[in-house]
Amino acid sequence: MIANTPEPPYYAVIFTSVRTDGDQGYSAMSEKMLELAGKQDGFLGAESARNELGITVSYWKSLEAITLWKMNFKHIEAQQIGIKKWYQRYKVRVAKVERDYGFNL
Repeated sequence: MIANTPEPPYYAVIFTSVRTDGDQGYSAMSEKMLELAGKQDGFLGAESARNELGITVSYWKSLEAITLWKMNFKHIEAQQIGIKKWYQRYKVRVAKVERDYGFNL
């Protein structure tokens, strides 16, 4: 699904990853993290796609909201498991969205 974001400006956290083989609990944790992020103040939505390369983009009202999410204890636990178990490599990028547009049927 395409996230329903407000008028810019807002922020995007772009998480790009290459996974290890097998699920090893990844899917369940991913669902939990999305649910938890949805309860976090300033969370606007997320989009995700995975093939050989996975990309998840989460949208936030502010840099402060992103920082609070990064410091969330359960999110930190998931990150630590990810480093040990789920990811061969990953990269996080934070960007300010200044303009967006689209097409809906």
